[in-house]
Amino acid sequence: MNLIDLLREFGLSFVFINVLLEQGGLPIPAIPTMIVAGALMGSSRQGLVLLVVVAVAGAVLADTFWYLTGRRIGMRVLRLLCKVSLSPDSCVRQTESIFARWGARSMLVAKFIPGFASVSTALAGAVRMRYWKFLIFDALGALLWVGAAVSLGYLFREAVNDVVDTLAALGKWGLVLLAAALAVYIGVKWWQRILFARQIRMDRISVDELRALIAGDKVGAILDVRSAMSQEATGRIPGARTVDIHSLAGLGDVVTTSEVVVYCACPNEASAVTLARKLRSLGFKRVRPLHGGIDAWIAAGLEVQR
Repeated sequence: MNLIDLLREFGLSFVFINVLLEQGGLPIPAIPTMIVAGALMGSSRQGLVLLVVVAVAGAVLADTFWYLTGRRIGMRVLRLLCKVSLSPDSCVRQTESIFARWGARSMLVAKFIPGFASVSTALAGAVRMRYWKFLIFDALGALLWVGAAVSLGYLFREAVNDVVDTLAALGKWGLVLLAAALAVYIGVKWWQRILFARQIRMDRISVDELRALIAGDKVGAILDVRSAMSQEATGRIPGARTVDIHSLAGLGDVVTTSEVVVYCACPNEASAVTLARKLRSLGFKRVRPLHGGIDAWIAAGLEVQR
C-alpha cells in the first residue's frame, strides 16, 4: 500500500495524522501528502475545503501541545524539542531572535521555515502568550501553509495525477520509491545533525568549576549569548555580561589572556561554542563554554541575577 492507496482508503484521516505527526516534531513530511490530496480532491470544492480544515486542525492540535508544554516547563522545552527533532540545535538561537523581534506575527510564516514551527509555538507558551492570541496567529499561519500546499496540488493536478498513475502502475515498486525518498530525507537530516555535533566539539567547564573560579576571583568574564527574551525568563549568572554572537557587541575590555566562560540555553551549548570559537580566533587563550548552560546553573540551586 503506497501514499496514493492510503489517501484513497483513509482520505482526510491520513492527512490529519500526517500533519499532526510532522508538526509534533517527527521527520514525516506532510507537504507531499497535502499536494497529492489537493490533486485527488481537485474535482470537489467541498472536498478541498474539508481537506484544508482537517489539515489546519491537525497542525493547531500539535502546536497546542508544544504551547502547553512550553507554558508548563518554560525555556527547558527548547532542549526537549531538539531531542525529538532532526534539525540542528542552532535552530533554537535563530528562532529566539525571530520570535523576540516579531512576536506572535512570526507564527504566520513559521511553518515555511525549517525547524521554526515547533520551536516558535513552544516559545509562545514559555513566554506565557495568551492562548487566544496564540490560537489566532497559529491558525492563520497553519491556514497559509496548508493552503499553499493544497493549492499547488489543485493547480497542477494534471501533472500530479500523472505521477500518481505512474506510481500506481509501478505497484510495489512505487511504494519502494516513496519509502526510499523518505529514507533519504531522514538520512540527510540525520547526517546534518551528526556534522553539526562534530563542529561544536570543545572542552567545557562544569558548574562546580565555574563556581570555584568565581569564589577565587579567577574569572575574567562570564558571557551570556542568549536573547533578551530568554534572559528575562530565567535570569542570568551574577556578573555575566550580554554579548551579541554576531557583532560581539558587549565584549568590551575583556582581556584576551583571562579566563572567559560563555554560556547559553541551547542544547549542546551550540551558541556558546560558536562564540567561543570566534573569541579564540581573535586571540583569546582560555575560553570555555559552560556545560549545561544556564539550566545546569539553576539546577544546581545557584543564584541568578534578574
